[in-house]
Amino acid sequence: MTEDSPYEIHDPRFRRLIHPSARLERIATGFRWAEGPVWFPAMGCLLFSDIPENRMMRWTEDGQLGLFRAPADFANGNTRDRQGRLVTCHHGTRSVVRTEHDGTRTILADRFAGQRLNSPNDVVVRSDGSIWFTDPTYGIMSDYEGHAAPREQAANRVYRIDPASGEVAAVSEDFVQPNGLAFSPAEDILYVAESGSSHDPAVPAVIRAYPVAGDRLGPGRDFATIDSGLPDGFRLDRSGNLWSSAADGVHVFSPEGVLLGKIRTPETVANLTFGGRRGHRLFIAATTSVYAVYVEAAGAV
Repeated sequence: MTEDSPYEIHDPRFRRLIHPSARLERIATGFRWAEGPVWFPAMGCLLFSDIPENRMMRWTEDGQLGLFRAPADFANGNTRDRQGRLVTCHHGTRSVVRTEHDGTRTILADRFAGQRLNSPNDVVVRSDGSIWFTDPTYGIMSDYEGHAAPREQAANRVYRIDPASGEVAAVSEDFVQPNGLAFSPAEDILYVAESGSSHDPAVPAVIRAYPVAGDRLGPGRDFATIDSGLPDGFRLDRSGNLWSSAADGVHVFSPEGVLLGKIRTPETVANLTFGGRRGHRLFIAATTSVYAVYVEAAGAV
């Protein structure tokens, strides 16, 4: 990494994923904790959450920034389903909600085994229509990112919502605080971030990989360790490389879990997504700002 370049190369393969002349741009700022970026190609816009401010924002390709939704029930992670609808995790209502094309909202999950969820954090939709989400306790720990409340679930789990029945099933209890999640391009592996070190430094800052068999997960393994801060949100590109948030920027890992390189940012990264007109612009939600950089990769979905 040079003084004017954001790139830190750890493996020669990283050079094929970046534009050496492309620079990190701050495209929006003024947020308290930017999170959950998701790109909508049909509208040419990026939606993202500002959790403590209880709002969602919209940025368009012509550089315009505006309010998308407020109040936003302390929205955190967002994704787009295969029908182009917005799916959001809400700390405030402790629910996963889909925004329909007409603007109405459908609650997809807010309870498990008769008890309220903790605070759904991040969400991903598989090609079969199933919805997978994480449920740590960050939104009920205080009134900063939600509403302080006692937990009702005995564990912090990863869940799956069945596309036909809407049934919510627990698929993993391996985590102190499960956070970001994403599928491999073939959808045969689900990657999940362990962010428990946010409150307990003894918890390893790892991303785990789980083989997927239908509606179940096989035994997980540690895929990669974040050496600066902790993993929050991440995405995979079409070649199976994993682009993860970290305290010092974006860490990029090969499908084998080898650290290829980093894109350094001035602020701690919470989440990221691929988007733009050709799908190869990386949007990075980092604390008070959203950054963007052109790369030689596009999102797996």
